[in-house]
Formats: sequence, structure tokens, C-alpha cells
Amino acid sequence: MSADVLGRWVPERPEYVAAVLAEADFPWWIAGGYAIECAVGRELRAHGDLDVLVLRRDQAFVRELLADWDLHVADPPGQGKLRPWRPGEVLRSPLHDIWCRRTPEAPWSLQLMLDEVEGTQWVSRRTLAIRLPIDRLGRTSAAGLPYLAPEVQLFYKAKATRDKDETDFEAVLPLLDATARAWLADAIKVVAPHHPWLRRLFPVSRA
Repeated sequence: MSADVLGRWVPERPEYVAAVLAEADFPWWIAGGYAIECAVGRELRAHGDLDVLVLRRDQAFVRELLADWDLHVADPPGQGKLRPWRPGEVLRSPLHDIWCRRTPEAPWSLQLMLDEVEGTQWVSRRTLAIRLPIDRLGRTSAAGLPYLAPEVQLFYKAKATRDKDETDFEAVLPLLDATARAWLADAIKVVAPHHPWLRRLFPVSRA
């Protein structure tokens, strides 16, 4: 979506969002590039937005916490159109992308992403074949911030990798253990079986 058309972005810091969501009694995770920075423990690059992942089942709770904010949903997804998220409205798939700002005059500062869940399983909004137990979906940073597990964030970034995604991948790759690498490789194979990251996740050993 074009910021020129939909308004400018001045993303909040993750610490600020944590304060806003401090009273949340549902899980949420810092996502996007900031999630990768939480994993590596340092800043990597500039950010144009700030993503927060929430399970679709908890949308009413986050809508209540942000009742004083100006919230708009991308509808239809990916078409460059926003409309107000009305109080009490239940967003159903494929609607998942919510732009948030303090007031209609303020810049956009937070992007909520709704993901699917079945029982105790997180389910990717892109394909029902990609799943993970919810208790493995996130980590906690040294500063106490909940963030999306890097292998899950990299799966979302693998769809159409940009320079910033390559930066994130290179930074966090050494921190992925065998379980995380295997899950990420299996997930990428479902949506992009020839993705170049696959060779870098499990390089062939030379004799």
C-alpha cells in the first residue's frame, strides 16, 4: 500500500507497544523486522512500520484495548484500500491486516496482524498446511518483550524477499537451532520449494 495515498507512517517503538498492551490477558507478539532484532539483541536497520501479531480468536480483546485509537482494516487485503474497523465487528478470513493510529490526524504507528488458530495449534494464514503449537510461536527478549519466533517470521518473509529480509535472515540464521531450521525449511518447501534460503539453512557438507 502507498503511504502517499493512505497517510504517512511513524512507527512506535516495541517498548511503547508493550506498555499499551500491558493489561492484555491474551498472547501477542512483536513481529516483522523488530522481531528479528529482539532475537539477535541489537538494531539491524531502519523500520517503516511496527507489526504486532495477535490470534484471530483474541481480536475483540485487542479491539477493546485500542478502543480510543483510529483503527482501519485492509479490505480487500493487499489492494491498497482501508476502511474503519467498526466497534463490535468480527473480522473473518481473509481480513487480517489492521492499521492503527492514535487519532485520525496522527500518522500510522502500529500494524496488527491476525493469524489463525485451531485448538492449541497456530495455523498460518497463508496455508493450513503450516502449523506450530502456540507455545512455540513466540519467545521473550532480554528486555521482557514477547516476539514472534524468528523461524516463523522468516517463513512470512520468504514469500517475496527484499534486501531488508536478506539482512534479517543473515543476522538471525546463526541463532536458529536444528529444530527451528528444520521447521522453517519444511514450511518454505510448501510455498516456495526452490527458495534459495533452503540451501543456506542446510548447506551440503563437503568431504
